[in-house]
Amino acid sequence: MNVPLLDLKAQYAELRGEIEPILKEVCESQYFILGPRVLEFEAQIADYCGVGHGIGASSGTDAILVALMALEVGPGDAVITTPYTFFATAGCIARTGATPVFADIDPQTYNLSPVAVAELIENWSETYPNLTPKVLMPVHLYGQMADMDPLCALAEQHGLAVIEDACQAIGAEYPSAAGTRKAGAMGRAGAFSFFPSKNLGGFGDGGMVVVNDDAFADRLRYLRNHGANPKYYHGMIGGNFRLDALQAAVLSVKLQRLEQWHAGRRENAARYDRLFADSAVVTPEAVYADSGVLNAHIYNQYIVRVPDRDRVRIAMNEAGVGCEVYYPVPLHVQECFAYLGYREGDFPVSEKAARETLALPIYPELTDEMQEHVAKTLVDALGK
Repeated sequence: MNVPLLDLKAQYAELRGEIEPILKEVCESQYFILGPRVLEFEAQIADYCGVGHGIGASSGTDAILVALMALEVGPGDAVITTPYTFFATAGCIARTGATPVFADIDPQTYNLSPVAVAELIENWSETYPNLTPKVLMPVHLYGQMADMDPLCALAEQHGLAVIEDACQAIGAEYPSAAGTRKAGAMGRAGAFSFFPSKNLGGFGDGGMVVVNDDAFADRLRYLRNHGANPKYYHGMIGGNFRLDALQAAVLSVKLQRLEQWHAGRRENAARYDRLFADSAVVTPEAVYADSGVLNAHIYNQYIVRVPDRDRVRIAMNEAGVGCEVYYPVPLHVQECFAYLGYREGDFPVSEKAARETLALPIYPELTDEMQEHVAKTLVDALGK
């Protein structure tokens, strides 16, 4: 049996009857850039996340970038974030001219550790005397939110703006002392990606910034459209970060199924947990599951830890089971960031995760039989 890591054709088969008519409507209108479809989808996402504004963007990467630009982050500024994430997190920081400064992760959640961030800030003047800390950017990796209450408290104490990289976590919830909060709603801004593999994925690239502040939302809208206000009058230097109407139309349809898909992924994760209960596989932990929040983890990825990971991955792929490594090289040892001066060993928890973790198929359309086959193939591979 072949089980792909992701099967978007199965999702599309279910939605074809709803998506194709709405795509035809957009084609008939010939309104492709921003416009009413985008405005409608922005309002839907803002309502879903419990924030005041959604500002559509051309990708999750551009959502992060435009949020940094709106905060006027630049040379001499530092943005504190994690070395264990997709490249775009730190790549956007570097593109503004600012410096990414890393702190290690929590070994259970793979998210930025508040303890590591506190220690970093405490020693800041000795370690980074020529940089001004300006932004704290936690990443809600794999579909589970970072521990935001202590991170936000640190940010407030030290005058840092918080940008949530929520690209993998739309709909994930956090049991804040102030009440349940959704990903993207706790910082100055939250960034989402609608890359096709996400829980809410489009027919190509797309993204969104969510904010509560009216003036900040307007600034983001201008910056995503070359800084123009009004058209052809440029008060700021922005970029072309606009969301297409075709993507907004598709995503509006899919948004109606998102909670159903989250539930399906949670069910599949629970089944995997049971299947691996007596094996050497270390399963992911939904650390907020006992707090009462519904979407404690939305399982954008189901990440396990296994010994001899690379050999196991090859064996799985040869057996027809899709699996992937997210992420094999932490950002602090990427070649393009050599100028930052980090070395292997600087962030041991991130480096250990990069050596041991493996993503398994988790999409809602998996059958029991498919999951049982994935689990058996992995356990068999470990026994070789």
